Amino acid sequence: MVPYRIEIPQEALDDLDRRLAATRWPGEMPGAGGWERGVPAAYLRELAEFWRTRYDWRAAEAELNRFPQFTVEIDGANVHFLHVRSPEPDAVPMIITHGWPSSFVEYLDVVGPLTDPRAHGGDPADAFHLVIPTLPGFGLSGPLSEPGWDMPRVAAAWAQLMARLGYDRYLAQGGDFGSWITQMLAGIDREHILGGHVTFLPTPSIGDPAELARLTDAERDRLARLGRIGLGMAGYLYVQSTRPQTLAYSLTDSPVGQLAWIVEKFKDWTDSAKVPEDAVDRDRILTNVMLYWLTSTGASSAHFYYDNAPLLPIAWPPPPPPAPLPVPFGVAVFPHDVGHPIRRFTERGLPNIVQWNEYDRGGHFPALEVPEVFVGDLRSFAAKVRR
Repeated sequence: MVPYRIEIPQEALDDLDRRLAATRWPGEMPGAGGWERGVPAAYLRELAEFWRTRYDWRAAEAELNRFPQFTVEIDGANVHFLHVRSPEPDAVPMIITHGWPSSFVEYLDVVGPLTDPRAHGGDPADAFHLVIPTLPGFGLSGPLSEPGWDMPRVAAAWAQLMARLGYDRYLAQGGDFGSWITQMLAGIDREHILGGHVTFLPTPSIGDPAELARLTDAERDRLARLGRIGLGMAGYLYVQSTRPQTLAYSLTDSPVGQLAWIVEKFKDWTDSAKVPEDAVDRDRILTNVMLYWLTSTGASSAHFYYDNAPLLPIAWPPPPPPAPLPVPFGVAVFPHDVGHPIRRFTERGLPNIVQWNEYDRGGHFPALEVPEVFVGDLRSFAAKVRR
């Protein structure tokens, strides 16, 4: 394992500035000023100009470098990860897995409260040693030298990583892809997993007419919302799962293209009223985008969808339901996320749910949107499984 420090050459920042200044902007359909057809031109122009003239990458870089970072080769991939040990000797190890279009930046605001609750007005008994890896092919863990990095392979790599760090018993947490990887990790490394905690858990398809007839009104509404999201917001899913290389040229050549591709999801999937910044700090969004842009991993992160297509909701025939996991699980449901799980169907794959909380605010990136709620839910779950 090699200590790592982010040091982006000035030439890369100068190139970004030139590309942003020279953007060739598309027109818009008359009267289409909202988000229904995608990111509005006026909004993106203003955000791109802010990125070029006011966003400070060097300040962000210095902030990121305050966290202990490392790289390690696992199964042929160079994996980047944060490893932040708690000052509390009895802290519980925990690995946290992000998804797309996210990165370890999603968790910066919760590292302090989770690793050092004593310094943040909390109980030192709630402390964690944190391991936050970057998915292979994403950001500082990319690009990849070969295809085939599906979620089971990532889960196996995470089991290796925790073993190499000397953690015999640990918790796993994840959202988006990280939710599925957490479940797979609990299956393949169950003798070392204390429990799994997820914030994203789509309800599987319900094909039995008898089951559909027994749905409550609230459950019907939840499935209807999930269906509307699938029809109206899943373009990225189909493109990245089927033609990632075609998309790759735009994401790698145009910073505004990469920005639009990511920022749309921070609007669609968060507890935002009009713009993504209603839910997530603008600088945080741009720092997350920078990790994709500066590493040219918009392409390889799109290929992650292609390699995982047989496991995603678009697969046909649909993948079989996972074998029930005996590991205890906690589920945090946020109203503006895209999963909308129904507990009684979720329990078929996760029969040992020891904590299920539904909140009235927050979305797909709760550690960014409602960090105090995210931290509290994790602490509560950990207290249940480590007794």
